[in-house]
Amino acid sequence: MSTTSDHDRGRLPRQIAYIIGNEGCERFSFYGMRNILTPFLITSLLLYLPEGQRMLAAKDVFHTFVIGVYFFPLLGGWISDRFFGKYNTVLWMSLVYCAGHACLAIFEDNRLGFFAGLGLIALGAGGIKPLVASFVGDQFDQSNKHLAKMVFDAFYWIINFGSFFASLLMPLFLHHFGAAVAFGIPGGLMFVATVVFWLGRKQYVMVPPGPPDQHAFSRVVRTALLTQRPGQTRPGLWLAVVAVVVALASFALVPSLGFVIAACIALVVLIGGVGGGAWLQMDRARGAHPDAAVDGARNVLRVLVIFALTTPFFSLFDQKASTWVIQGGEMTMPSWFRPAQMQALNPLLVMLLIPFNNLVLYPLLRRLGYEPTALRRMTAGIAFSGLAWIVVGGLQVVIDGGDPLSIVWQVLPYALLTFGEVLVSATGLEFAYSQAPASMKGVVMSFWNLTTTVGNLWVLLANAAVRNESVIGSIAHSGLSVTAFQMFFFAAFALLAALAFGLYARRYREVDHYRPV
Repeated sequence: MSTTSDHDRGRLPRQIAYIIGNEGCERFSFYGMRNILTPFLITSLLLYLPEGQRMLAAKDVFHTFVIGVYFFPLLGGWISDRFFGKYNTVLWMSLVYCAGHACLAIFEDNRLGFFAGLGLIALGAGGIKPLVASFVGDQFDQSNKHLAKMVFDAFYWIINFGSFFASLLMPLFLHHFGAAVAFGIPGGLMFVATVVFWLGRKQYVMVPPGPPDQHAFSRVVRTALLTQRPGQTRPGLWLAVVAVVVALASFALVPSLGFVIAACIALVVLIGGVGGGAWLQMDRARGAHPDAAVDGARNVLRVLVIFALTTPFFSLFDQKASTWVIQGGEMTMPSWFRPAQMQALNPLLVMLLIPFNNLVLYPLLRRLGYEPTALRRMTAGIAFSGLAWIVVGGLQVVIDGGDPLSIVWQVLPYALLTFGEVLVSATGLEFAYSQAPASMKGVVMSFWNLTTTVGNLWVLLANAAVRNESVIGSIAHSGLSVTAFQMFFFAAFALLAALAFGLYARRYREVDHYRPV
């Protein structure tokens, strides 16, 4: 049974303002520290390394941190759905988040303390990440669900409002006032975000965590894998067993690739093998579970394929805060400008593109007879990210040739990448919520966030590859620098993913899992 604030049916819930305000402050805090992390690591915390190793090491730290941020949604979604509910989980994880920010400001010269702060932020930010968006969805029912798309767009807009000012200001604060101030200000905003969220506690619709569901997704999958039918083999079970063995064997890669990469590979193999095995035998769960539960589990697996095909996009998108910032440092710019400030273009363009798409582009496409469905938008978005990396790779070729190039040239790839982001990320938030069965919303939203973890895994693997002398030698024969080669590699990766995504999306049937009136 859920408690609800009084609001007129069919109207925008008043309590949305608290969640939107919380999100704006929290996003300022997150992007404020995230967007200065790479330059801080290169110029301060990693000075003990030889100069030639600092940039690659900074990228590794940055993308490992992002992997943590987008892995911990699994934990947040699970404890929310099973124990504490979304509101309580968000509130307590926010306090962990605040503690992490405090560590960054206090331990600016201490690697252990600083990295502990990054870990706490990854836990706190990741723990609340799948819940705030789905908590927004909980405030709607069938009578006003038509307003949900507008609110999800507003939700994404306020994220970028906070990100814009953080990206614009924090590099300057880092340069002029030092790390303690530059990391302390985002910590203060995170505390404000927590207070704002707490203030709306009496007005929220709070869907309580349910009791253990005998027909939950995990139980349906287990039944499908373990049920044996007379005269039939169990290929799905064997696929799952092989996946478990390979996942465990992946930890043998720890000495050469590190624990994070090995653990992420194990996770990908485990999800793919168990999910694929359950798909092969899903009909065996019928009878033991209602048809609705079996069909729901099958639909979750279909959604996970959609999610998997978006991971190349996130491998490209998150490198604007690492690879692109490093490239910007090699370009010409005014003395007062810092390369990390270019990231402010991304949220600024998002705030312009969301209303443009909704008010101009999508209506125009509909008048021309083309319906811009969620999956069509996401297909185009992945492709645009690939185009952005072709452009940025071209810029790198010019830089490598010794010609001075203004940082203004990065505006074009930022514009292409941001257009892709609006089509993938903003759309994906709504798509993930709408496709998730009621008992699995927190976990499915966690899987949506996990796409970013896997996307950053591809980055770490690419970085590990270019430490190999034979790989470096092969790249040298292409006539490109390692950086330029990687840029064109990621561009091709995204374009191939867009093709695969589009082909799969043509066969996908969307469902509606909004809360009934």
